Amino acid sequence: MESTAYRTHGCGELRPQHVGQRIKVVGWVRRVRDLGHFVFVDLRDRSGILQLYAPVQSPCYAELKALGREWVIQAEGHLRLRESPNPALPTGQVELKVEKLVVLNRSQVPPFLIEDETDGQEELRLRYRYLDLRRPIMQRRLELRAEVLHVVRSYLRSRGFLEIETPMLIRSTPEGARDFVVPSRLRPGTFYALPQSPQLLKQLLMIAGYDRYFQIARCFRDEDYRGDRQAEFTQIDCELSFVTQEEIFAIFAGLVREVYAQVLGIEIGEIPRLSYAEVMQRYGSDKPDLRYSHAWEEVTDWAQGQGVPFWAGRKVFWLWVPQGKASRKQIDRWQTIAKEQGALSLATVQKERDSISSSLSKFFSLETLSLEGEGLGLWVGLDKDKPAYAALGAVRNAVLRDLNLPPEKPWAFLWVKDFPLFEEDAEGRLQAAHHPFVLPHPEDIDKIEEAPLAVRAQAYDLVINGYEILSGSLRCHTPELQMRIFRALGFSEEAAQAKFGFLLEALSYGAPPHGGCAFGLDRWVMLLSGGQSLRDVMAFPKTTSGADLMLQAPAPLDPAQKAEVLRWISADESSAPSTFVE
Repeated sequence: MESTAYRTHGCGELRPQHVGQRIKVVGWVRRVRDLGHFVFVDLRDRSGILQLYAPVQSPCYAELKALGREWVIQAEGHLRLRESPNPALPTGQVELKVEKLVVLNRSQVPPFLIEDETDGQEELRLRYRYLDLRRPIMQRRLELRAEVLHVVRSYLRSRGFLEIETPMLIRSTPEGARDFVVPSRLRPGTFYALPQSPQLLKQLLMIAGYDRYFQIARCFRDEDYRGDRQAEFTQIDCELSFVTQEEIFAIFAGLVREVYAQVLGIEIGEIPRLSYAEVMQRYGSDKPDLRYSHAWEEVTDWAQGQGVPFWAGRKVFWLWVPQGKASRKQIDRWQTIAKEQGALSLATVQKERDSISSSLSKFFSLETLSLEGEGLGLWVGLDKDKPAYAALGAVRNAVLRDLNLPPEKPWAFLWVKDFPLFEEDAEGRLQAAHHPFVLPHPEDIDKIEEAPLAVRAQAYDLVINGYEILSGSLRCHTPELQMRIFRALGFSEEAAQAKFGFLLEALSYGAPPHGGCAFGLDRWVMLLSGGQSLRDVMAFPKTTSGADLMLQAPAPLDPAQKAEVLRWISADESSAPSTFVE
Protein backbone atom coordinates (compact mmCIF):
# COMPACT_ATOMS: atom_id res chain seq x y z
CA MET A 1 0.00 0.00 0.00
CA GLU A 2 1.34 3.42 -0.95
CA SER A 3 2.27 5.59 2.03
CA THR A 4 -0.03 8.54 2.69
CA ALA A 5 2.43 10.17 5.11
CA TYR A 6 4.39 13.24 4.15
CA ARG A 7 7.63 11.24 4.27
CA THR A 8 8.99 7.74 4.66
CA HIS A 9 12.50 8.79 5.73
CA GLY A 10 14.45 11.81 6.91
CA CYS A 11 16.82 13.28 4.35
CA GLY A 12 19.88 12.43 6.45
CA GLU A 13 18.83 8.84 7.18
CA LEU A 14 19.31 7.35 3.72
CA ARG A 15 22.22 4.99 3.03
CA PRO A 16 23.26 2.45 0.36
CA GLN A 17 21.10 -0.23 2.02
CA HIS A 18 18.04 1.79 0.98
CA VAL A 19 18.97 1.76 -2.73
CA GLY A 20 16.11 0.55 -4.91
CA GLN A 21 13.41 1.47 -2.42
CA ARG A 22 10.67 3.96 -3.21
CA ILE A 23 11.35 6.91 -0.93
CA LYS A 24 9.38 10.01 0.02
CA VAL A 25 11.18 12.96 1.64
CA VAL A 26 10.28 16.52 2.63
CA GLY A 27 12.39 19.53 3.50
CA TRP A 28 13.80 22.89 2.49
CA VAL A 29 15.65 23.55 -0.77
CA ARG A 30 19.25 24.38 0.05
CA ARG A 31 20.62 24.71 -3.48
CA VAL A 32 19.68 24.04 -7.13
CA ARG A 33 22.37 23.14 -9.70
CA ASP A 34 21.36 22.99 -13.34
CA LEU A 35 24.02 21.18 -15.41
CA GLY A 36 22.07 21.26 -18.66
CA HIS A 37 21.43 17.55 -19.06
CA PHE A 38 20.76 17.06 -15.36
CA VAL A 39 19.44 19.11 -12.45
CA PHE A 40 20.50 18.47 -8.87
CA VAL A 41 18.79 19.81 -5.73
CA ASP A 42 20.16 19.64 -2.20
CA LEU A 43 17.22 19.05 0.13
CA ARG A 44 17.67 19.70 3.87
CA ASP A 45 15.70 18.70 6.93
CA ARG A 46 16.74 18.33 10.57
CA SER A 47 18.28 14.92 9.95
CA GLY A 48 20.63 16.08 7.18
CA ILE A 49 20.98 16.74 3.43
CA LEU A 50 19.97 14.55 0.50
CA GLN A 51 20.74 15.12 -3.17
CA LEU A 52 17.74 14.98 -5.51
CA TYR A 53 18.29 14.27 -9.22
CA ALA A 54 16.35 14.44 -12.47
CA PRO A 55 17.63 14.04 -16.08
CA VAL A 56 16.53 16.51 -18.75
CA GLN A 57 14.03 14.02 -20.22
CA SER A 58 12.25 13.61 -16.86
CA PRO A 59 8.87 15.31 -16.37
CA CYS A 60 10.28 16.60 -13.04
CA TYR A 61 13.33 18.28 -14.64
CA ALA A 62 11.63 21.66 -15.21
CA GLU A 63 9.94 21.56 -11.81
CA LEU A 64 13.22 20.97 -9.98
CA LYS A 65 14.96 23.63 -12.04
CA ALA A 66 12.31 26.22 -11.06
CA LEU A 67 12.70 25.71 -7.30
CA GLY A 68 13.98 28.56 -5.14
CA ARG A 69 16.07 28.64 -1.98
CA GLU A 70 14.18 27.59 1.16
CA TRP A 71 11.10 26.44 -0.71
CA VAL A 72 9.37 23.61 1.14
CA ILE A 73 8.89 20.56 -1.06
CA GLN A 74 7.97 16.89 -1.06
CA ALA A 75 9.91 14.61 -3.40
CA GLU A 76 9.19 10.98 -4.19
CA GLY A 77 11.10 8.44 -6.23
CA HIS A 78 13.60 5.59 -6.13
CA LEU A 79 16.92 5.83 -4.32
CA ARG A 80 20.05 5.05 -6.35
CA LEU A 81 23.82 5.14 -5.90
CA ARG A 82 25.55 8.37 -6.91
CA GLU A 83 27.98 8.23 -9.80
CA SER A 84 30.21 10.74 -7.99
CA PRO A 85 29.95 10.13 -4.23
CA ASN A 86 30.47 12.99 -1.78
CA PRO A 87 32.45 11.68 1.24
CA ALA A 88 31.74 14.89 3.18
CA LEU A 89 28.07 13.95 3.53
CA PRO A 90 26.67 10.97 5.48
CA THR A 91 24.22 10.57 2.55
CA GLY A 92 26.95 11.21 -0.01
CA GLN A 93 26.76 7.76 -1.62
CA VAL A 94 23.10 7.98 -2.63
CA GLU A 95 20.65 10.28 -4.38
CA LEU A 96 16.91 10.30 -5.03
CA LYS A 97 15.77 10.11 -8.65
CA VAL A 98 12.67 12.28 -8.44
CA GLU A 99 9.52 10.91 -10.04
CA LYS A 100 6.99 13.10 -8.25
CA LEU A 101 7.41 16.60 -6.85
CA VAL A 102 5.01 18.68 -4.74
CA VAL A 103 5.73 22.28 -3.74
CA LEU A 104 4.32 22.61 -0.23
CA ASN A 105 5.22 26.28 0.18
CA ARG A 106 7.32 28.93 -1.53
CA SER A 107 9.78 31.21 0.26
CA GLN A 108 11.08 34.70 -0.18
CA VAL A 109 14.84 34.86 -0.72
CA PRO A 110 16.22 34.68 2.87
CA PRO A 111 18.20 37.67 4.16
CA PHE A 112 21.29 35.51 4.81
CA LEU A 113 22.68 32.09 3.88
CA ILE A 114 21.13 29.21 5.79
CA GLU A 115 24.53 27.57 6.24
CA ASP A 116 26.96 26.84 9.08
CA GLU A 117 29.17 29.62 7.74
CA THR A 118 26.67 32.35 7.03
CA ASP A 119 26.96 35.88 5.73
CA GLY A 120 24.43 37.22 8.24
CA GLN A 121 25.54 39.48 11.09
CA GLU A 122 24.27 38.43 14.52
CA GLU A 123 21.76 41.28 14.79
CA LEU A 124 20.20 40.28 11.47
CA ARG A 125 20.12 36.61 12.46
CA LEU A 126 18.41 37.46 15.75
CA ARG A 127 15.83 39.51 13.85
CA TYR A 128 15.07 36.41 11.74
CA ARG A 129 15.81 33.87 14.46
CA TYR A 130 13.44 31.29 12.95
CA LEU A 131 15.66 31.28 9.86
CA ASP A 132 18.87 31.27 11.87
CA LEU A 133 17.61 28.19 13.72
CA ARG A 134 17.35 26.35 10.39
CA ARG A 135 21.13 26.43 10.04
CA PRO A 136 22.51 22.92 10.61
CA ILE A 137 24.99 24.11 13.24
CA MET A 138 22.19 25.65 15.29
CA GLN A 139 20.10 22.51 15.01
CA ARG A 140 23.04 20.39 16.15
CA ARG A 141 23.49 22.63 19.20
CA LEU A 142 19.85 22.43 20.24
CA GLU A 143 19.85 18.67 19.64
CA LEU A 144 22.90 18.41 21.91
CA ARG A 145 21.08 20.47 24.55
CA ALA A 146 18.13 18.07 24.39
CA GLU A 147 20.48 15.10 24.63
CA VAL A 148 22.17 16.56 27.73
CA LEU A 149 18.79 16.97 29.41
CA HIS A 150 17.83 13.39 28.51
CA VAL A 151 21.03 12.06 30.12
CA VAL A 152 20.56 14.29 33.18
CA ARG A 153 16.98 13.18 33.74
CA SER A 154 17.84 9.51 33.31
CA TYR A 155 20.83 9.73 35.69
CA LEU A 156 18.97 11.59 38.43
CA ARG A 157 15.81 9.49 38.20
CA SER A 158 17.91 6.32 38.49
CA ARG A 159 19.29 7.68 41.77
CA GLY A 160 15.97 8.43 43.40
CA PHE A 161 15.50 12.09 42.50
CA LEU A 162 11.95 13.37 41.94
CA GLU A 163 11.35 16.03 39.29
CA ILE A 164 9.16 18.67 40.96
CA GLU A 165 8.10 22.02 39.54
CA THR A 166 8.11 25.21 41.61
CA PRO A 167 6.13 28.40 40.86
CA MET A 168 7.19 31.31 38.67
CA LEU A 169 5.30 33.92 40.72
CA ILE A 170 6.87 34.16 44.17
CA ARG A 171 7.76 36.71 46.84
CA SER A 172 10.71 39.04 46.32
CA THR A 173 13.60 38.10 48.63
CA PRO A 174 17.14 39.57 48.65
CA GLU A 175 19.32 37.08 46.73
CA GLY A 176 22.01 39.30 45.20
CA ALA A 177 20.56 40.47 41.87
CA ARG A 178 17.55 42.62 41.01
CA ASP A 179 14.22 40.85 40.78
CA PHE A 180 11.85 41.08 37.86
CA VAL A 181 8.59 42.12 39.54
CA VAL A 182 4.99 41.56 38.44
CA PRO A 183 2.15 43.74 39.81
CA SER A 184 -0.85 41.89 41.18
CA ARG A 185 -4.24 42.80 39.74
CA LEU A 186 -6.17 40.99 42.46
CA ARG A 187 -4.18 42.59 45.28
CA PRO A 188 -3.39 46.15 44.08
CA GLY A 189 -0.26 47.68 45.54
CA THR A 190 1.45 44.28 45.92
CA PHE A 191 3.89 42.48 43.68
CA TYR A 192 5.14 39.05 42.75
CA ALA A 193 8.76 38.43 41.75
CA LEU A 194 10.05 36.04 39.13
CA PRO A 195 12.44 33.56 40.79
CA GLN A 196 16.18 34.20 40.61
CA SER A 197 16.40 30.50 41.49
CA PRO A 198 14.16 28.01 43.32
CA GLN A 199 16.53 28.21 46.32
CA LEU A 200 14.07 28.67 49.19
CA LEU A 201 11.39 26.54 47.57
CA LYS A 202 13.68 23.55 47.20
CA GLN A 203 14.75 23.94 50.84
CA LEU A 204 11.08 23.86 51.80
CA LEU A 205 10.70 20.66 49.77
CA MET A 206 13.45 19.11 51.91
CA ILE A 207 11.57 20.16 55.05
CA ALA A 208 8.48 18.55 53.49
CA GLY A 209 10.32 15.22 53.25
CA TYR A 210 11.03 15.03 49.49
CA ASP A 211 14.63 14.11 50.12
CA ARG A 212 15.91 14.11 46.52
CA TYR A 213 14.57 16.80 44.19
CA PHE A 214 15.54 18.16 40.81
CA GLN A 215 14.04 20.57 38.32
CA ILE A 216 14.94 22.00 34.92
CA ALA A 217 14.22 25.45 36.26
CA ARG A 218 13.69 28.74 34.47
CA CYS A 219 15.35 31.57 36.41
CA PHE A 220 15.30 35.35 36.07
CA ARG A 221 17.81 37.98 37.16
CA ASP A 222 17.52 41.62 36.16
CA GLU A 223 21.22 42.18 35.49
CA ASP A 224 23.37 43.26 32.58
CA TYR A 225 23.70 40.85 29.66
CA ARG A 226 27.01 39.54 28.33
CA GLY A 227 28.29 36.60 26.28
CA ASP A 228 27.89 34.06 29.09
CA ARG A 229 24.94 35.68 30.89
CA GLN A 230 21.28 36.26 30.03
CA ALA A 231 18.58 37.67 32.30
CA GLU A 232 16.40 34.61 31.57
CA PHE A 233 18.25 31.32 31.86
CA THR A 234 17.91 27.63 32.77
CA GLN A 235 19.32 25.73 35.72
CA ILE A 236 19.50 22.03 36.50
CA ASP A 237 18.44 22.59 40.09
CA CYS A 238 19.00 19.86 42.70
CA GLU A 239 18.60 19.40 46.46
CA LEU A 240 19.14 16.45 48.82
CA SER A 241 18.45 15.73 52.49
CA PHE A 242 20.71 13.88 54.93
CA VAL A 243 23.68 14.43 52.67
CA THR A 244 27.34 15.32 53.20
CA GLN A 245 29.51 17.45 50.97
CA GLU A 246 31.46 14.35 49.96
CA GLU A 247 28.27 12.63 48.82
CA ILE A 248 27.31 15.67 46.76
CA PHE A 249 30.72 15.69 45.08
CA ALA A 250 30.38 11.99 44.27
CA ILE A 251 26.81 12.20 42.89
CA PHE A 252 27.31 15.23 40.69
CA ALA A 253 30.81 14.33 39.49
CA GLY A 254 29.13 11.11 38.40
CA LEU A 255 26.49 13.11 36.53
CA VAL A 256 29.18 15.12 34.75
CA ARG A 257 31.02 11.93 33.78
CA GLU A 258 27.79 10.45 32.45
CA VAL A 259 27.05 13.49 30.29
CA TYR A 260 30.54 13.57 28.78
CA ALA A 261 30.52 9.82 28.17
CA GLN A 262 27.04 9.72 26.62
CA VAL A 263 27.10 13.01 24.69
CA LEU A 264 30.76 13.40 23.64
CA GLY A 265 32.17 9.91 24.18
CA ILE A 266 34.81 11.27 26.58
CA GLU A 267 36.01 9.72 29.85
CA ILE A 268 37.00 12.48 32.27
CA GLY A 269 38.27 10.57 35.31
CA GLU A 270 38.51 12.02 38.80
CA ILE A 271 37.92 15.74 39.32
CA PRO A 272 40.59 17.50 41.44
CA ARG A 273 39.70 19.81 44.33
CA LEU A 274 41.19 23.05 45.62
CA SER A 275 40.05 25.43 48.32
CA TYR A 276 39.04 28.98 47.50
CA ALA A 277 42.18 30.25 49.25
CA GLU A 278 44.38 27.95 47.14
CA VAL A 279 42.88 28.88 43.75
CA MET A 280 43.05 32.59 44.51
CA GLN A 281 46.74 32.39 45.37
CA ARG A 282 47.66 30.11 42.46
CA TYR A 283 45.42 31.52 39.75
CA GLY A 284 43.88 34.75 41.08
CA SER A 285 40.41 33.47 40.21
CA ASP A 286 37.78 31.18 41.72
CA LYS A 287 37.10 29.83 38.24
CA PRO A 288 40.54 29.25 36.72
CA ASP A 289 40.97 27.73 33.28
CA LEU A 290 43.14 24.72 34.07
CA ARG A 291 43.60 23.74 30.45
CA TYR A 292 46.69 25.88 30.97
CA SER A 293 49.16 24.71 33.63
CA HIS A 294 50.55 28.22 34.24
CA ALA A 295 50.16 29.07 37.92
CA TRP A 296 51.43 31.79 40.23
CA GLU A 297 53.97 30.92 42.90
CA GLU A 298 54.42 33.10 45.95
CA VAL A 299 58.09 34.20 46.19
CA THR A 300 57.75 36.83 48.93
CA ASP A 301 60.60 35.50 51.08
CA TRP A 302 63.00 35.42 48.11
CA ALA A 303 61.88 38.84 46.86
CA GLN A 304 62.54 40.62 50.16
CA GLY A 305 66.26 39.95 49.81
CA GLN A 306 66.69 41.25 46.26
CA GLY A 307 66.86 44.99 46.98
CA VAL A 308 63.92 45.93 44.75
CA PRO A 309 62.41 49.01 46.44
CA PHE A 310 58.82 48.47 45.26
CA TRP A 311 58.84 44.90 46.68
CA ALA A 312 59.60 46.02 50.22
CA GLY A 313 56.86 44.89 52.61
CA ARG A 314 54.74 43.37 49.84
CA LYS A 315 53.57 39.91 48.80
CA VAL A 316 55.30 38.98 45.54
CA PHE A 317 54.10 36.33 43.07
CA TRP A 318 55.92 34.78 40.10
CA LEU A 319 54.54 33.35 36.83
CA TRP A 320 56.71 31.57 34.24
CA VAL A 321 55.51 31.16 30.63
CA PRO A 322 57.80 28.75 28.71
CA GLN A 323 58.44 29.94 25.14
CA GLY A 324 56.51 33.12 25.89
CA LYS A 325 57.67 36.35 24.31
CA ALA A 326 56.04 39.73 24.89
CA SER A 327 56.28 43.13 23.24
CA ARG A 328 56.72 46.37 25.16
CA LYS A 329 53.12 47.28 24.27
CA GLN A 330 51.81 44.04 25.76
CA ILE A 331 53.80 44.48 28.97
CA ASP A 332 52.51 48.05 29.34
CA ARG A 333 48.98 46.75 28.91
CA TRP A 334 49.48 44.07 31.59
CA GLN A 335 50.83 46.69 33.97
CA THR A 336 47.71 48.77 33.44
CA ILE A 337 45.46 45.76 34.03
CA ALA A 338 47.36 44.80 37.18
CA LYS A 339 47.04 48.26 38.70
CA GLU A 340 43.35 48.55 37.75
CA GLN A 341 42.75 45.32 39.66
CA GLY A 342 44.59 46.50 42.78
CA ALA A 343 48.17 45.24 42.27
CA LEU A 344 50.98 47.55 43.37
CA SER A 345 53.56 46.55 40.76
CA LEU A 346 54.30 44.32 37.78
CA ALA A 347 57.73 43.50 36.38
CA THR A 348 58.90 41.05 33.71
CA VAL A 349 61.97 39.14 32.62
CA GLN A 350 62.59 37.77 29.11
CA LYS A 351 64.97 34.91 28.31
CA GLU A 352 65.87 34.26 24.65
CA ARG A 353 68.58 31.74 23.75
CA ASP A 354 71.61 32.80 25.79
CA SER A 355 70.41 36.30 26.67
CA ILE A 356 68.28 37.47 29.57
CA SER A 357 66.86 40.94 30.09
CA SER A 358 64.70 42.82 32.60
CA SER A 359 64.32 46.29 34.07
CA LEU A 360 65.18 44.63 37.41
CA SER A 361 68.74 43.74 36.36
CA LYS A 362 70.02 46.84 38.15
CA PHE A 363 68.83 45.40 41.47
CA PHE A 364 70.07 41.79 41.30
CA SER A 365 71.75 39.32 38.96
CA LEU A 366 69.15 37.74 36.69
CA GLU A 367 71.35 34.67 36.21
CA THR A 368 70.49 33.63 39.77
CA LEU A 369 66.94 32.91 38.56
CA SER A 370 68.19 29.71 36.85
CA LEU A 371 65.47 29.88 34.18
CA GLU A 372 65.19 26.72 32.10
CA GLY A 373 64.78 27.29 28.39
CA GLU A 374 63.40 30.36 26.70
CA GLY A 375 60.37 32.12 28.06
CA LEU A 376 58.74 35.02 29.83
CA GLY A 377 58.52 35.59 33.58
CA LEU A 378 56.30 38.00 35.49
CA TRP A 379 56.40 39.29 39.06
CA VAL A 380 53.35 40.93 40.61
CA GLY A 381 53.50 42.75 43.94
CA LEU A 382 50.41 42.87 46.15
CA ASP A 383 49.53 44.67 49.37
CA LYS A 384 50.62 42.41 52.21
CA ASP A 385 47.61 43.16 54.43
CA LYS A 386 44.90 43.16 51.74
CA PRO A 387 46.29 41.26 48.75
CA ALA A 388 44.26 41.86 45.58
CA TYR A 389 44.41 38.31 44.26
CA ALA A 390 42.02 39.25 41.45
CA ALA A 391 44.95 41.09 39.85
CA LEU A 392 46.78 37.77 39.50
CA GLY A 393 43.80 36.33 37.65
CA ALA A 394 43.39 39.34 35.39
CA VAL A 395 47.09 39.34 34.45
CA ARG A 396 47.17 35.56 33.90
CA ASN A 397 44.13 35.73 31.61
CA ALA A 398 45.59 38.67 29.69
CA VAL A 399 48.92 36.88 29.19
CA LEU A 400 47.26 33.68 27.95
CA ARG A 401 45.06 35.67 25.59
CA ASP A 402 47.61 38.18 24.30
CA LEU A 403 50.28 35.55 23.65
CA ASN A 404 47.64 33.39 21.92
CA LEU A 405 48.77 30.34 23.84
CA PRO A 406 46.98 27.12 22.79
CA PRO A 407 45.26 25.06 25.51
CA GLU A 408 47.33 22.12 26.70
CA LYS A 409 44.26 19.85 26.81
CA PRO A 410 40.65 20.09 25.58
CA TRP A 411 38.92 19.80 28.97
CA ALA A 412 39.84 20.73 32.55
CA PHE A 413 37.60 20.19 35.58
CA LEU A 414 37.97 21.50 39.13
CA TRP A 415 35.98 21.52 42.35
CA VAL A 416 36.50 24.77 44.27
CA LYS A 417 35.40 24.52 47.91
CA ASP A 418 35.56 26.39 51.23
CA PHE A 419 34.37 29.74 49.92
CA PRO A 420 34.03 32.66 52.37
CA LEU A 421 30.59 32.88 53.98
CA PHE A 422 30.69 36.70 53.95
CA GLU A 423 32.36 39.42 51.91
CA GLU A 424 32.39 43.21 51.95
CA ASP A 425 30.75 45.37 49.30
CA ALA A 426 32.33 48.54 47.89
CA GLU A 427 31.13 50.53 50.93
CA GLY A 428 32.60 48.02 53.39
CA ARG A 429 29.24 46.54 54.38
CA LEU A 430 28.98 42.83 55.06
CA GLN A 431 27.04 40.74 52.53
CA ALA A 432 26.57 37.06 51.77
CA ALA A 433 29.30 35.81 49.43
CA HIS A 434 26.91 33.26 47.89
CA HIS A 435 23.48 33.58 49.53
CA PRO A 436 22.46 33.91 53.20
CA PHE A 437 21.34 30.28 53.64
CA VAL A 438 24.76 28.58 53.41
CA LEU A 439 25.99 26.42 56.28
CA PRO A 440 29.30 27.61 57.83
CA HIS A 441 32.13 25.20 58.57
CA PRO A 442 31.52 23.79 62.07
CA GLU A 443 34.87 25.06 63.37
CA ASP A 444 34.10 28.60 62.13
CA ILE A 445 30.61 29.04 63.58
CA ASP A 446 31.92 30.85 66.67
CA LYS A 447 33.52 33.49 64.41
CA ILE A 448 30.23 34.69 62.88
CA GLU A 449 29.87 37.65 65.24
CA GLU A 450 33.52 38.40 66.04
CA ALA A 451 35.37 37.70 62.76
CA PRO A 452 32.75 37.18 60.02
CA LEU A 453 35.21 37.56 57.12
CA ALA A 454 37.18 34.59 58.46
CA VAL A 455 34.16 32.27 58.35
CA ARG A 456 34.38 29.58 55.68
CA ALA A 457 31.22 28.30 54.04
CA GLN A 458 30.43 24.72 53.12
CA ALA A 459 29.98 25.96 49.58
CA TYR A 460 31.46 24.66 46.34
CA ASP A 461 31.63 25.32 42.61
CA LEU A 462 32.42 23.07 39.69
CA VAL A 463 34.61 24.85 37.14
CA ILE A 464 35.02 23.58 33.56
CA ASN A 465 37.49 25.31 31.21
CA GLY A 466 37.36 28.51 33.23
CA TYR A 467 33.56 28.68 33.53
CA GLU A 468 31.52 28.16 36.67
CA ILE A 469 29.13 25.39 35.63
CA LEU A 470 27.78 24.33 39.04
CA SER A 471 27.39 26.19 42.29
CA GLY A 472 26.02 24.85 45.56
CA SER A 473 26.32 24.45 49.29
CA LEU A 474 25.08 22.75 52.40
CA ARG A 475 22.28 24.82 53.99
CA CYS A 476 21.50 26.11 57.45
CA HIS A 477 18.81 23.82 58.86
CA THR A 478 18.20 25.33 62.31
CA PRO A 479 16.39 28.64 62.82
CA GLU A 480 18.88 29.72 65.51
CA LEU A 481 21.94 29.50 63.22
CA GLN A 482 20.05 31.02 60.31
CA MET A 483 19.04 33.97 62.48
CA ARG A 484 22.67 34.50 63.58
CA ILE A 485 23.65 34.82 59.92
CA PHE A 486 20.80 37.24 59.24
CA ARG A 487 21.91 39.40 62.18
CA ALA A 488 25.52 39.38 60.94
CA LEU A 489 24.20 40.69 57.61
CA GLY A 490 22.48 43.57 59.40
CA PHE A 491 18.92 42.24 59.54
CA SER A 492 16.95 43.13 62.64
CA GLU A 493 14.57 40.52 64.07
CA GLU A 494 11.69 42.43 62.49
CA ALA A 495 13.38 42.71 59.07
CA ALA A 496 14.33 39.03 59.07
CA GLN A 497 10.77 38.04 59.93
CA ALA A 498 9.38 40.36 57.23
CA LYS A 499 11.64 38.92 54.52
CA PHE A 500 12.21 35.35 55.65
CA GLY A 501 9.64 34.63 58.35
CA PHE A 502 8.19 31.72 56.37
CA LEU A 503 11.64 30.09 56.15
CA LEU A 504 12.48 30.59 59.84
CA GLU A 505 9.14 29.13 60.78
CA ALA A 506 9.62 26.15 58.46
CA LEU A 507 13.09 25.48 59.90
CA SER A 508 11.51 25.23 63.34
CA TYR A 509 9.42 22.23 62.27
CA GLY A 510 12.11 19.57 62.09
CA ALA A 511 14.14 20.61 59.05
CA PRO A 512 16.61 17.88 58.03
CA PRO A 513 20.26 18.57 57.24
CA HIS A 514 20.29 19.29 53.50
CA GLY A 515 22.26 20.74 50.63
CA GLY A 516 22.34 20.91 46.89
CA CYS A 517 23.53 22.65 43.79
CA ALA A 518 22.49 24.08 40.44
CA PHE A 519 24.12 23.62 37.04
CA GLY A 520 24.03 26.52 34.60
CA LEU A 521 22.58 24.54 31.70
CA ASP A 522 23.02 27.21 29.01
CA ARG A 523 26.66 27.83 29.88
CA TRP A 524 27.42 24.11 30.07
CA VAL A 525 25.82 23.38 26.70
CA MET A 526 27.74 26.34 25.23
CA LEU A 527 30.98 24.63 26.26
CA LEU A 528 29.89 21.16 25.15
CA SER A 529 28.83 22.42 21.71
CA GLY A 530 31.83 24.67 21.09
CA GLY A 531 29.65 27.79 21.04
CA GLN A 532 31.02 31.23 21.84
CA SER A 533 27.96 32.75 23.49
CA LEU A 534 24.84 31.67 25.36
CA ARG A 535 22.92 32.96 22.35
CA ASP A 536 24.39 30.06 20.37
CA VAL A 537 22.54 27.48 22.48
CA MET A 538 19.28 29.22 23.44
CA ALA A 539 16.41 29.02 20.99
CA PHE A 540 15.20 32.59 21.43
CA PRO A 541 17.78 34.71 23.30
CA LYS A 542 18.02 38.44 23.94
CA THR A 543 20.69 40.87 22.75
CA THR A 544 23.22 42.45 25.13
CA SER A 545 20.73 45.31 25.60
CA GLY A 546 17.97 42.89 26.62
CA ALA A 547 16.01 43.15 23.36
CA ASP A 548 14.22 40.38 21.49
CA LEU A 549 14.73 41.57 17.93
CA MET A 550 12.36 38.97 16.49
CA LEU A 551 9.38 39.70 18.78
CA GLN A 552 10.36 43.38 19.12
CA ALA A 553 10.29 43.09 22.92
CA PRO A 554 10.21 44.85 25.28
CA ALA A 555 7.52 47.01 23.74
CA PRO A 556 5.14 49.76 24.91
CA LEU A 557 1.82 48.61 26.31
CA ASP A 558 -1.49 49.55 24.80
CA PRO A 559 -2.54 52.81 26.54
CA ALA A 560 -5.57 51.24 28.19
CA GLN A 561 -3.57 48.25 29.40
CA LYS A 562 -0.80 50.53 30.67
CA ALA A 563 -3.27 52.70 32.58
CA GLU A 564 -4.75 49.62 34.23
CA VAL A 565 -1.32 48.30 35.26
CA LEU A 566 -0.35 51.70 36.67
CA ARG A 567 -3.50 51.68 38.80
CA TRP A 568 -2.46 48.34 40.30
CA ILE A 569 1.08 49.59 40.94
CA SER A 570 0.14 52.97 42.41
CA ALA A 571 -2.57 51.64 44.73
CA ASP A 572 -1.97 52.46 48.38
CA GLU A 573 -0.30 49.39 49.87
CA SER A 574 -2.21 49.91 53.09
CA SER A 575 -5.38 49.12 51.17
CA ALA A 576 -4.04 45.75 50.03
CA PRO A 577 -5.40 42.73 51.88
CA SER A 578 -3.42 42.13 55.08
CA THR A 579 -4.07 38.41 55.07
CA PHE A 580 -3.64 35.79 52.41
CA VAL A 581 -6.32 33.50 53.83
CA GLU A 582 -9.16 33.24 51.33
